[in-house]
Amino acid sequence: MENTIKTMLEKKNWVVVGANPNPEKYGNKIYKKLLNRGYNVVPVNPVYEEVEGVKTAKSLKDVVGEIDCINVVVSPKRAVQVVQDAIDMGIRYIWFQPGAFDENVIDMAENAGLEVVFHACVLVELDR
Repeated sequence: MENTIKTMLEKKNWVVVGANPNPEKYGNKIYKKLLNRGYNVVPVNPVYEEVEGVKTAKSLKDVVGEIDCINVVVSPKRAVQVVQDAIDMGIRYIWFQPGAFDENVIDMAENAGLEVVFHACVLVELDR
């Protein structure tokens, strides 16, 4: 998984599914840290109109532009649709934050040939 983490962190076009405007929530912290590190980041959340002044996409399929990596900060139940959208869209890299996956979600992503990171936090990995 270390090689996959390194490869993903070298990619520049990310989405954060579950990004939100609350600075206490991980969806906000991850979104801001990626932005501050120079990544192109699109917030995805059907509930909020914007995050940190940027208009949100309602779903992964509503994102305009290239997507290299998906960071998932939603429940495993919601992550199933994210994985299906990634498969449909041909997005290869998906990173599940702690709490955003279960065995079924990981199996679904891996069985589809996606490069998957889980049991690792992007906030921690960006500080290495």
